[in-house]
Amino acid sequence: MARVSQEHLDARRRQILDGAALCFARNGFHATSMQDVLKETGLSAGAVYRYFAGKEELIAAIVAEVLGDVRGMYERAAQETPPPTPDVLIARTLAYMKESRPAVLDDGEWMFPRLMMQVWVETVRNPALAALLREGFGTVRAAWVKVAESYREAGMMPAGADVDALARVMIAVVQGFAVQTALFGEPAEELLREGLRALMSVQRTPKK
Repeated sequence: MARVSQEHLDARRRQILDGAALCFARNGFHATSMQDVLKETGLSAGAVYRYFAGKEELIAAIVAEVLGDVRGMYERAAQETPPPTPDVLIARTLAYMKESRPAVLDDGEWMFPRLMMQVWVETVRNPALAALLREGFGTVRAAWVKVAESYREAGMMPAGADVDALARVMIAVVQGFAVQTALFGEPAEELLREGLRALMSVQRTPKK
């Protein structure tokens, strides 16, 4: 019997996760069955269940992977000299997510923001997923704190600035952008970038 390569196994796992993500974004978690996932991926039940026992494991794997990717991006950004400003870094994050998860729904919309909303709704009734999301949020926030600390070290931010508060606000910006995209359609990334630049330009006291 021929041995299956790790590359093949990884590609099959990717195929299953991408197909499940599309199903969840399209129809919601509860309205999606494992049969829907099989149909979307074109794989047999045995092929899918070899990797995941059910929908709960699928959604947990999707969430963990996305949060890990985002955390890694921010940790790498903190090592740059000078570190990228928030408008650049958030736009870069969105561009990466579109490149790595480009799937679109039947109406042509990018599936990822709608998937995020489905995950947030599911955490209300799923304690295990809620715990995973809290842990992931903590790691992403810690990565943003590293970015904020690099701003201070580079002299780009006052020494007394609250780095944890900045981290929470930047995460909230991304979450809010995702909600707007899911509910009202996809605004251009340039809009978010320019909006952040405008926000960053606000001064405490008006110019004379």
